[in-house]
Amino acid sequence: MDELRTVAILCGGRGTRLRERTESIPKALVEIGGEPILWHVIRIYAAQGFDQFVLCTGYLGERIAEYAGSRAWPAGTEVHCVDTGPDTPTGGRLKAVADRLGGGTFAATYADGVADIDLAALAEFHREHGEIATMTVVRPRLQFGVAEVDGDGRVLGFDEKPRSERWVNGGFFCFEPGIFDHLAEDSTLEREPLRRLAADGSLRAYRHRGFWDCMDTYKDAVLLDDLWQSGDAPWRVWER
Repeated sequence: MDELRTVAILCGGRGTRLRERTESIPKALVEIGGEPILWHVIRIYAAQGFDQFVLCTGYLGERIAEYAGSRAWPAGTEVHCVDTGPDTPTGGRLKAVADRLGGGTFAATYADGVADIDLAALAEFHREHGEIATMTVVRPRLQFGVAEVDGDGRVLGFDEKPRSERWVNGGFFCFEPGIFDHLAEDSTLEREPLRRLAADGSLRAYRHRGFWDCMDTYKDAVLLDDLWQSGDAPWRVWER
Protein backbone atom coordinates (compact mmCIF):
# COMPACT_ATOMS: atom_id res chain seq x y z
CA MET A 1 0.00 0.00 0.00
CA ASP A 2 2.85 2.35 -0.88
CA GLU A 3 0.63 5.10 -2.24
CA LEU A 4 -2.00 4.86 0.50
CA ARG A 5 -0.41 5.63 3.83
CA THR A 6 -2.47 8.54 5.18
CA VAL A 7 -5.69 8.34 7.17
CA ALA A 8 -7.88 11.10 8.57
CA ILE A 9 -9.66 10.13 11.77
CA LEU A 10 -12.83 12.01 12.69
CA CYS A 11 -12.66 12.50 16.44
CA GLY A 12 -14.24 15.87 17.12
CA GLY A 13 -17.78 14.94 18.14
CA ARG A 14 -19.31 15.31 21.58
CA GLY A 15 -20.38 11.69 22.03
CA THR A 16 -23.73 12.71 23.51
CA ARG A 17 -25.05 9.13 23.53
CA LEU A 18 -22.09 8.16 25.68
CA ARG A 19 -22.60 10.95 28.20
CA GLU A 20 -21.69 8.68 31.15
CA ARG A 21 -18.11 8.79 29.89
CA THR A 22 -17.82 11.95 27.79
CA GLU A 23 -18.68 14.78 30.18
CA SER A 24 -15.00 15.16 31.07
CA ILE A 25 -13.17 13.43 28.21
CA PRO A 26 -13.75 13.28 24.44
CA LYS A 27 -15.34 10.13 23.06
CA ALA A 28 -12.10 9.16 21.30
CA LEU A 29 -10.41 8.76 24.70
CA VAL A 30 -13.02 6.46 26.26
CA GLU A 31 -11.08 3.35 27.16
CA ILE A 32 -11.48 -0.19 25.92
CA GLY A 33 -9.21 -2.63 27.71
CA GLY A 34 -7.26 0.16 29.38
CA GLU A 35 -6.53 2.04 26.12
CA PRO A 36 -8.59 4.77 24.40
CA ILE A 37 -10.74 3.61 21.49
CA LEU A 38 -8.63 5.97 19.35
CA TRP A 39 -5.55 3.86 20.17
CA HIS A 40 -7.31 0.75 18.88
CA VAL A 41 -8.30 2.48 15.62
CA ILE A 42 -4.77 3.77 15.01
CA ARG A 43 -3.30 0.32 15.70
CA ILE A 44 -5.67 -1.30 13.17
CA TYR A 45 -4.33 1.02 10.47
CA ALA A 46 -0.68 1.06 11.60
CA ALA A 47 -0.56 -2.74 11.53
CA GLN A 48 -1.52 -2.63 7.85
CA GLY A 49 0.93 -0.13 6.45
CA PHE A 50 -0.49 3.29 7.35
CA ASP A 51 1.94 5.65 9.06
CA GLN A 52 0.48 9.15 8.61
CA PHE A 53 -2.48 10.00 10.85
CA VAL A 54 -4.38 13.27 10.87
CA LEU A 55 -6.74 13.54 13.83
CA CYS A 56 -9.64 15.92 13.15
CA THR A 57 -10.33 17.14 16.67
CA GLY A 58 -13.01 19.37 18.12
CA TYR A 59 -14.75 18.85 21.46
CA LEU A 60 -12.04 18.69 24.15
CA GLY A 61 -9.52 18.42 21.35
CA GLU A 62 -6.70 19.60 23.59
CA ARG A 63 -7.08 16.36 25.56
CA ILE A 64 -6.65 14.31 22.38
CA ALA A 65 -3.61 16.37 21.34
CA GLU A 66 -2.06 15.88 24.77
CA TYR A 67 -2.69 12.15 24.60
CA ALA A 68 -1.36 11.76 21.03
CA GLY A 69 1.80 13.65 21.89
CA SER A 70 2.49 11.54 24.95
CA ARG A 71 2.28 8.10 23.33
CA ALA A 72 5.06 6.02 21.81
CA TRP A 73 3.51 4.98 18.50
CA PRO A 74 4.90 2.24 16.23
CA ALA A 75 8.22 3.15 14.61
CA GLY A 76 7.83 5.57 11.70
CA THR A 77 4.26 6.53 12.64
CA GLU A 78 3.36 10.22 12.72
CA VAL A 79 0.20 11.41 14.47
CA HIS A 80 -0.88 15.01 13.93
CA CYS A 81 -3.85 16.77 15.53
CA VAL A 82 -5.78 19.53 13.77
CA ASP A 83 -8.42 21.50 15.66
CA THR A 84 -11.38 21.53 13.26
CA GLY A 85 -13.79 23.28 15.63
CA PRO A 86 -16.08 22.07 18.42
CA ASP A 87 -19.27 21.90 16.35
CA THR A 88 -18.03 21.35 12.79
CA PRO A 89 -19.85 18.49 10.99
CA THR A 90 -17.93 15.53 9.60
CA GLY A 91 -17.61 16.78 6.03
CA GLY A 92 -16.42 20.15 7.23
CA ARG A 93 -13.78 18.49 9.38
CA LEU A 94 -12.38 16.63 6.37
CA LYS A 95 -12.46 19.82 4.30
CA ALA A 96 -10.45 21.58 7.02
CA VAL A 97 -7.56 19.12 6.79
CA ALA A 98 -7.41 18.83 2.98
CA ASP A 99 -3.93 20.36 2.88
CA ARG A 100 -2.66 17.81 5.42
CA LEU A 101 -3.60 14.69 3.48
CA GLY A 102 -0.84 14.58 0.90
CA GLY A 103 -2.77 15.52 -2.25
CA GLY A 104 -3.50 11.94 -3.28
CA THR A 105 -5.70 9.01 -2.32
CA PHE A 106 -6.33 8.91 1.42
CA ALA A 107 -8.29 6.88 3.92
CA ALA A 108 -10.75 8.21 6.49
CA THR A 109 -12.61 6.70 9.39
CA TYR A 110 -14.35 7.42 12.65
CA ALA A 111 -12.66 7.23 16.05
CA ASP A 112 -15.27 4.90 17.50
CA GLY A 113 -15.42 1.90 15.15
CA VAL A 114 -13.27 -1.25 15.20
CA ALA A 115 -13.14 -4.16 12.78
CA ASP A 116 -10.96 -7.00 11.56
CA ILE A 117 -11.04 -5.37 8.13
CA ASP A 118 -8.44 -6.17 5.47
CA LEU A 119 -7.35 -2.66 4.53
CA ALA A 120 -5.21 -3.87 1.62
CA ALA A 121 -8.28 -5.52 0.08
CA LEU A 122 -10.27 -2.33 0.64
CA ALA A 123 -7.54 -0.26 -1.04
CA GLU A 124 -7.35 -2.66 -3.99
CA PHE A 125 -11.13 -2.53 -4.43
CA HIS A 126 -10.93 1.27 -4.44
CA ARG A 127 -8.13 1.32 -7.02
CA GLU A 128 -9.88 -1.10 -9.33
CA HIS A 129 -13.18 0.77 -9.62
CA GLY A 130 -11.52 4.16 -10.07
CA GLU A 131 -14.31 6.28 -8.57
CA ILE A 132 -13.96 9.17 -6.11
CA ALA A 133 -15.11 7.33 -3.01
CA THR A 134 -15.37 3.92 -1.38
CA MET A 135 -17.41 3.35 1.76
CA THR A 136 -17.09 0.16 3.75
CA VAL A 137 -20.51 -1.31 4.47
CA VAL A 138 -21.34 -3.87 7.13
CA ARG A 139 -24.28 -5.89 8.39
CA PRO A 140 -24.33 -5.28 12.15
CA ARG A 141 -26.01 -7.58 14.61
CA LEU A 142 -29.40 -6.35 15.70
CA GLN A 143 -29.83 -5.17 19.28
CA PHE A 144 -32.69 -7.57 19.96
CA GLY A 145 -33.48 -11.20 19.26
CA VAL A 146 -35.98 -11.89 16.48
CA ALA A 147 -39.09 -14.07 16.78
CA GLU A 148 -40.02 -16.21 13.77
CA VAL A 149 -43.82 -16.07 13.43
CA ASP A 150 -46.09 -17.83 10.93
CA GLY A 151 -49.23 -16.47 9.31
CA ASP A 152 -51.41 -17.69 12.18
CA GLY A 153 -49.35 -15.88 14.79
CA ARG A 154 -47.66 -19.06 15.98
CA VAL A 155 -44.08 -18.49 17.21
CA LEU A 156 -41.86 -20.97 15.41
CA GLY A 157 -38.59 -20.06 17.08
CA PHE A 158 -36.12 -17.35 17.89
CA ASP A 159 -32.95 -15.99 16.34
CA GLU A 160 -30.75 -14.36 18.97
CA LYS A 161 -29.51 -11.00 17.68
CA PRO A 162 -29.19 -11.90 13.98
CA ARG A 163 -27.28 -9.79 11.49
CA SER A 164 -29.21 -7.04 9.77
CA GLU A 165 -30.41 -7.92 6.30
CA ARG A 166 -29.41 -4.42 5.13
CA TRP A 167 -25.92 -3.00 4.67
CA VAL A 168 -25.02 0.11 6.70
CA ASN A 169 -22.13 2.58 6.69
CA GLY A 170 -19.27 1.10 8.68
CA GLY A 171 -16.77 3.92 8.05
CA PHE A 172 -13.33 2.85 6.76
CA PHE A 173 -13.46 5.06 3.65
CA CYS A 174 -11.06 5.58 0.76
CA PHE A 175 -11.23 8.92 -1.05
CA GLU A 176 -9.67 10.60 -4.05
CA PRO A 177 -8.87 14.34 -3.76
CA GLY A 178 -12.00 15.01 -5.83
CA ILE A 179 -14.03 14.45 -2.65
CA PHE A 180 -13.15 17.99 -1.57
CA ASP A 181 -15.13 19.40 -4.48
CA HIS A 182 -18.20 17.93 -2.78
CA LEU A 183 -17.46 19.24 0.71
CA ALA A 184 -18.09 22.59 2.37
CA GLU A 185 -17.42 23.88 5.87
CA ASP A 186 -20.98 23.02 6.91
CA SER A 187 -21.17 19.62 5.16
CA THR A 188 -22.17 16.48 7.00
CA LEU A 189 -20.29 13.82 5.07
CA GLU A 190 -22.97 11.16 5.44
CA ARG A 191 -25.75 13.37 4.06
CA GLU A 192 -25.54 15.51 0.94
CA PRO A 193 -21.92 14.74 -0.12
CA LEU A 194 -22.27 10.95 -0.10
CA ARG A 195 -25.81 11.11 -1.48
CA ARG A 196 -24.63 13.28 -4.36
CA LEU A 197 -21.73 10.93 -5.08
CA ALA A 198 -24.12 7.98 -5.02
CA ALA A 199 -26.47 9.72 -7.45
CA ASP A 200 -23.51 10.40 -9.77
CA GLY A 201 -22.32 6.80 -9.62
CA SER A 202 -19.09 7.92 -7.94
CA LEU A 203 -19.53 6.06 -4.64
CA ARG A 204 -18.82 2.33 -4.33
CA ALA A 205 -19.45 -0.01 -1.40
CA TYR A 206 -16.84 -2.42 -0.07
CA ARG A 207 -18.65 -5.23 1.73
CA HIS A 208 -16.94 -6.25 4.96
CA ARG A 209 -18.37 -9.53 6.22
CA GLY A 210 -16.13 -9.97 9.24
CA PHE A 211 -16.26 -8.44 12.69
CA TRP A 212 -17.33 -4.82 13.07
CA ASP A 213 -18.70 -2.84 15.98
CA CYS A 214 -18.87 0.77 17.04
CA MET A 215 -18.85 2.39 20.46
CA ASP A 216 -21.98 4.49 20.18
CA THR A 217 -23.45 4.06 23.67
CA TYR A 218 -22.31 3.14 27.17
CA LYS A 219 -23.59 -0.38 26.57
CA ASP A 220 -21.42 -0.65 23.46
CA ALA A 221 -18.37 0.44 25.45
CA VAL A 222 -19.03 -2.21 28.09
CA LEU A 223 -19.52 -4.96 25.49
CA LEU A 224 -16.32 -4.04 23.63
CA ASP A 225 -14.39 -3.90 26.89
CA ASP A 226 -15.72 -7.33 27.88
CA LEU A 227 -14.67 -8.71 24.50
CA TRP A 228 -11.18 -7.30 24.92
CA GLN A 229 -10.85 -8.63 28.45
CA SER A 230 -11.89 -12.09 27.24
CA GLY A 231 -8.78 -12.17 25.03
CA ASP A 232 -10.92 -12.68 21.93
CA ALA A 233 -11.09 -9.20 20.39
CA PRO A 234 -11.24 -9.78 16.60
CA TRP A 235 -9.96 -6.30 15.75
CA ARG A 236 -6.59 -7.06 17.40
CA VAL A 237 -5.05 -7.40 13.93
CA TRP A 238 -1.65 -6.07 15.00
CA GLU A 239 -0.95 -9.34 16.84
CA ARG A 240 -1.43 -11.53 13.76
